Amino acid sequence: MLGVGQKFPQFSLTGVVSNDLSNAFQPFDSNSSNGKWKIVFFWPKDFTFVCPTEIAAFGKLNREFADRDAVVYGVSTDSEFVHLAWRKDKEELRALPFPMLSDIKRELSTALGVLDPEAGVAQRATYVVDPQGVIRFVYVTDLNVGRSPEEVLRVLDALLGQPLGPLPLGLLAHRHQLLRPVSWSSGSSSRLLRGGRGAEDRLELVEHRDVVHGAALRLSERRPCGPHPG
Repeated sequence: MLGVGQKFPQFSLTGVVSNDLSNAFQPFDSNSSNGKWKIVFFWPKDFTFVCPTEIAAFGKLNREFADRDAVVYGVSTDSEFVHLAWRKDKEELRALPFPMLSDIKRELSTALGVLDPEAGVAQRATYVVDPQGVIRFVYVTDLNVGRSPEEVLRVLDALLGQPLGPLPLGLLAHRHQLLRPVSWSSGSSSRLLRGGRGAEDRLELVEHRDVVHGAALRLSERRPCGPHPG
């Protein structure tokens, strides 16, 4: 299975974008969303019980992803006609704001290594891909276990950050070698860790409010690496 740091495969798939047969199908490929982050998630089969709940949950967060300059693609190995029939049949999918892609030839799921060898369908995999086409996050659950779209959004925030002044927090974090600790989120009370370099690496806690218009960081007292009392 392709993992973090590797290039997301090239693809060219048909997607379902509406319930009207006259304009329901559109082509999508690797260049369809150049310069944007991609959230690509797979489900095993249409017309199942777990899948529509999490697909609809991703749909409810689509605006949140779009606000972060990310596009969402949902994928399964069903045909575009099955996608359309399911979309029209399930009330929670009728107004789905992102395309349902058909990997009917199993080319993308095979290239990623997420085609289940026994079931012959895509595993319940989720990828976060950066604008350069590099995989930054992978999340795979059992075929019968749903996933949390909120967790995917949290991870995207950790990779990119929400805007605070002229610069996104994620960009500031990159420039200042900031690390995201366990359960990091974009809430105002969250903390980042600043890592030192050299033989005596140190970590510093940085509060969100200490990032002032991308210009200054007021850092807490330096402490050696290891458990922090706060």
